Amino acid sequence: MSNNPFAKLAEVASFQVTSNDISEGLPLPPRHYSSGIEGGQDLSPHLKWSGAPEGTKSFAVTAYDPDAPTGSGLWHWAVIDIPADVTELPTGAGDEQGSGLPQGAMQLPNDVQLKRFIGAAPPAGHGPHRYYFVVHALDVEKIGVGPNATPALLGFTMQSHTLGRAVLMATGETDK
Repeated sequence: MSNNPFAKLAEVASFQVTSNDISEGLPLPPRHYSSGIEGGQDLSPHLKWSGAPEGTKSFAVTAYDPDAPTGSGLWHWAVIDIPADVTELPTGAGDEQGSGLPQGAMQLPNDVQLKRFIGAAPPAGHGPHRYYFVVHALDVEKIGVGPNATPALLGFTMQSHTLGRAVLMATGETDK
């Protein structure tokens, strides 16, 4: 069985996502942790993607921790209806106002019911957590979920519309 929580999803094309803030497999910098953790600022990381499949009409971005001790992981962020000509989100795009998001994009409530990015907050001593930042290339301009849809409903709805997926995984851990 794969350690990747996205392995059970339909196979689709891969494309690239990079960041000026985080690196594949490496620890998140403190500013991308929850404001309740020392140095945390609940700051969404910069994301830049390229090579999306032909026919992409919009993107969605999600951030997910499959290691959260909830039985179902924890969704930290979900952004929908990012226009197809947008290929980058700046650091901090996921603040309460979505100030760094392009026109027409919308943040859905995360698992703590906030329409914003929430930073990493693994329980002290719980060990390393994986944080998956995923850009989903979609074949529709609007994914068609309501403004209060859960990230799980978004994931279900995207299944039949996903042309490609770009994944960047960083880690996080707290000792105290």
